[in-house]
Amino acid sequence: MLGWYPGHMNKARRQILEALPEIDVVIEVLDARLPYSSANPMLASLTRHKPVLKILSRADLADPARTREWTTHFDAQPDTRALAVTTTNARDLKRIPGLCHDLAGQVRADRDVRVMVMGIPNVGKSTLINGLAGRTIAKTGNEPAVTKRQQKVRIAGQVALIDTPGVLWPKIEDQASAYRLAASGAIRDTAIDYVDVAVVAAAELARRYPEALAARYRLKELPAYQPNPDADRVDADGDARPDLLALAGFDGHAILTTIAGKRGGLRAGGEVDLHRGAEVLLHELRDGKLGRLTLETPADIPAEDATEVGGDTAADRY
Repeated sequence: MLGWYPGHMNKARRQILEALPEIDVVIEVLDARLPYSSANPMLASLTRHKPVLKILSRADLADPARTREWTTHFDAQPDTRALAVTTTNARDLKRIPGLCHDLAGQVRADRDVRVMVMGIPNVGKSTLINGLAGRTIAKTGNEPAVTKRQQKVRIAGQVALIDTPGVLWPKIEDQASAYRLAASGAIRDTAIDYVDVAVVAAAELARRYPEALAARYRLKELPAYQPNPDADRVDADGDARPDLLALAGFDGHAILTTIAGKRGGLRAGGEVDLHRGAEVLLHELRDGKLGRLTLETPADIPAEDATEVGGDTAADRY
């Protein structure tokens, strides 16, 4: 499992709890390429009794068919609506104030609908707020955890937004989610071994989008994976280590080796620089150069979480 909890995130949690009683609606910003893994279960627990608008950001990078599956999945939940957007597209954002009013219900005519914007780091919260405000209000960046404190801004349509820092949860129990988050850039590249992330990403892409992967890197074949008999051993702390390559069914290490050899990672003597291959694959995945891809579907929600309403509020994820 992957664990961390920077001090500013603990502070953000306290600030959220203090502000929630005055909030009418919560906007949770998710990455459209991984709507389950980018949903912080701690935030879902904190806001359990508030109506929620799920914003699937970066919809321009996600598989449209999979995005429709996710919006249908979220719309089926009580007091929940979902909207897929490109956060830099003003037309996409125009529906948000109206949806907030619909979810809030009856609000006094002399005040704005109060909306709290939440999400994990690096899912596009600040870009969304700037787009809604029509000016630069929130600081943006490619690194996780750019926003450090709550910010308030009034936007058109009688809506007042409260931005919150991106908040991760203390432990990611689902290792598949941890690797998807790392592949997307939501987790700092130092949190999990960079090459390991790329190896798992290569295997997952081979399973979900074999044509796109093969076309981008001119791969003649996508080798099947032979499971390591020791892969299911238990660590000293008692946590099982799933063989993610076996689950994907493809040899991500072999695929990454081929990518590295083709894209400047071949050293003198024939040695392959896997880190170079990892840089190529992860940067191009994050930039959308492999096409519009989604790394999970509602069917990938673990059974223990699917028993909860909507599949993303299980307390045992944090």
